[in-house]
Amino acid sequence: MKKKVLLLGNHGFVIYNFRKELIQRLLNEGYEVYISLPYDEKVDIMISWGCKFVETNVDRRGTNPATDLKLVGHYVKILKDIKPDVVLTYTIKPNLYGGIACRILNIPCINNITGLGSGFSGNPALKFLLTNLYKVGLKKSKCVFFQNTEDMNTLVKNNIVKGPYKLIPGSGVNLNEYKFVKYPPDGRVKFVFIGRIMRDKGIDQYLEAAKVIKKKYPEVNFDIIGFIEKSQSHYNNLINQYESEGFVNYLGYQSNVKPFIEEVNCLIQPSHGGEGLSNVLLETAATGRSLIASNIPGCRETIDEGRNGYTFEKKNTQSLIEKIEKFINLTYSEKKKWVKHPDPKLKKNSIEIL
Repeated sequence: MKKKVLLLGNHGFVIYNFRKELIQRLLNEGYEVYISLPYDEKVDIMISWGCKFVETNVDRRGTNPATDLKLVGHYVKILKDIKPDVVLTYTIKPNLYGGIACRILNIPCINNITGLGSGFSGNPALKFLLTNLYKVGLKKSKCVFFQNTEDMNTLVKNNIVKGPYKLIPGSGVNLNEYKFVKYPPDGRVKFVFIGRIMRDKGIDQYLEAAKVIKKKYPEVNFDIIGFIEKSQSHYNNLINQYESEGFVNYLGYQSNVKPFIEEVNCLIQPSHGGEGLSNVLLETAATGRSLIASNIPGCRETIDEGRNGYTFEKKNTQSLIEKIEKFINLTYSEKKKWVKHPDPKLKKNSIEIL
């Protein structure tokens, strides 16, 4: 009889983009693989591989206790129906509420902390709630994987995680997919923001910096790729305004960002916090492009200051502007020296990086 593995996530593209090698290897080795997450176009691809899909609505940004309690109940029902041999959880709510459901039913669970989220460093009441939820949800975990040392220290030193844990180098990069690409030609500089469009991802700082830089350097371009979170729909009008004024170019959600990364000189990630280890920064670096990112856990680890990019003070538009301008004023040969072929030893191992 095949052993069953259940993956819990909050979005199809997250599981597909970051766990597809793991899923494919599990399927190839004869496991029965179930995925529980909201439906999107990536789900059909995973079903075509042989995965079994259970649609699960996860409100990524909501803090309604009644809704979250329903999610625990939903996970309990799924676990009773599937009876998995092990559950792998990713992102905040699947880690918390999936972990609680596994604990209730005494089913082995392995949690991957892909970032603690901005709530852990913001409102004290929310931090208190999250702390206690993590204590309950992770208590019986077979292993908790962390993607940066600060997240690990936060949960371990505060006795939130007391069982087995391990630090891993993020979700890894598949260098067969993200190959080193020849640097763009001289004569223009293009930046890109890739991510969910929401306040905590620093979109306001990116827009404000783009406006200032475009006025001073009209030839510089700023692209935006990503979907606008439903809970922050006001960004539809704001981005349309900035685009109509010629400050940014909004490209919407793209299922394949590789060709867009190849076209730019530098990626900007102005997140406020909550990153595990930023995959888009790893993927951009593997492609041979420079990085500018907030000096926060999960971002700073990818940057060798002044050699492949710059970090700036989070939420500080002026600090970001200074680093953008510093990059613009590098000579073309200096920009090219920043990027090099990635070390083949960094190739993703899909089983080691669960």
